[in-house]
Amino acid sequence: MTSRLFPSRGHTLLEMTIALALGMLIVIASLALYRGQRDAFERAADAARIHDAASIALDVLGQHIQMAGFASSRDSNVDASVFGCAQGRVVGADSAASCESLASHSDGVQIRYAVDVVSTWPSSAGVPTDCLGQTVSDAFVTNRFYAKASSSTGEPELYCEGSGAKQAQPIVEGIERMRVMYWLAGASSAADASAVARERWRDAYAVDICIVVRGFLAHAKRKTSYVDCSGSPVFVEDGRVRQVFWRRVAIRNSPAMASGGAQ
Repeated sequence: MTSRLFPSRGHTLLEMTIALALGMLIVIASLALYRGQRDAFERAADAARIHDAASIALDVLGQHIQMAGFASSRDSNVDASVFGCAQGRVVGADSAASCESLASHSDGVQIRYAVDVVSTWPSSAGVPTDCLGQTVSDAFVTNRFYAKASSSTGEPELYCEGSGAKQAQPIVEGIERMRVMYWLAGASSAADASAVARERWRDAYAVDICIVVRGFLAHAKRKTSYVDCSGSPVFVEDGRVRQVFWRRVAIRNSPAMASGGAQ
């Protein structure tokens, strides 16, 4: 019985070229899909961080503004419970504060109220504290808020200066700018801090807070835009996404609110 040998046939150069090209297309498509999915995940994570920063900042500001003017049974009056600065931070004595301009063009606000273990978060020793958790020995606590870039990292942050040690510290990262408008008794619209006379701060019964939050992810060579707190379009070229958030907060202990003067 004889056997027949069949000669083997190899791949031609054309077939190998086609196979390599198809393989390269699959690899390129896979890499593009991976990069697209990664970019989408990073953008979603950045958006989540922006919303978290905004929520924390507005909650902190809102809680303190609601407490402005609170007086305990031993302290019946709180002078200058709310005072603001347009494009600047509050400086000087608590009851005779003034303004100092900020490069960030952020507004600043000072909030004062009587301290006890109910109006503030008490320390582990049961002592009243300021916005930074520092113990307060005075009858009133003074907290000053503003936004600026960190001198060490360059990242924008919301700062608070508490009366416990009178040293400002960052409390929320990503807050690039803050604008605060004040509702005064008898007024038909909210006023900028620069338009409020010193004797009229007691007439403030509500506050509109607007904050600009800068994203944490930089997209190289990407121009972005957003609408700022005044409703104007702004274009930036640093590749960072920005979003604007606002909240209206009632000053519960305002004399204008208590007397029914708010409209």
